[in-house]
Amino acid sequence: MKRLLPLLVLLGACAATPPESEWERTNRDRLAQGVDEQVPLPPYPKRENLVEFYVSAATDFKYYIDASTLSVSPRQRIVRYAMVARSPNGVDNVSYEAIRCPEEYRVLAVGQGGKWGGRPGEWRPITKGTTRGWQYALSRKYFCPHRDSIQSRDEGVYALQHGVHPAIEVERPMGGSD
Repeated sequence: MKRLLPLLVLLGACAATPPESEWERTNRDRLAQGVDEQVPLPPYPKRENLVEFYVSAATDFKYYIDASTLSVSPRQRIVRYAMVARSPNGVDNVSYEAIRCPEEYRVLAVGQGGKWGGRPGEWRPITKGTTRGWQYALSRKYFCPHRDSIQSRDEGVYALQHGVHPAIEVERPMGGSD
């Protein structure tokens, strides 16, 4: 019996179906559609392709998107981009990310020494007032006007270059004009 016990445990482990997480139960349709499949990584960001965008007065970092890496899957409402967050000391933090309009983001890779590395992270909610404020700014002001994704790379580049998506109402001071 002692010899059979390990074999029975092994057979029982092989036959058991792993339990489904709450996220998997909630997102069965997404998983079935292949939305979370691996995407090819873009070329590493180049200085000449960087477009600066505004995040908040609460940060002293400067933020850039490499316009050549911007891609859109409108049907899936996903916008992908390579981003550079430059510290006041000039240190670049580089990442390849995705926003699923309008509420989720995912880090697909991190950059170091001119190369991509790491594994894609999970989809996470975009929240206002966090240390990842750039995702909130990108979602609300540039890539997800009226809670839907932009339709093309050019539309996203235009929004970045002009400081806001044209469909977004810009608050003006009382009595102000264009």
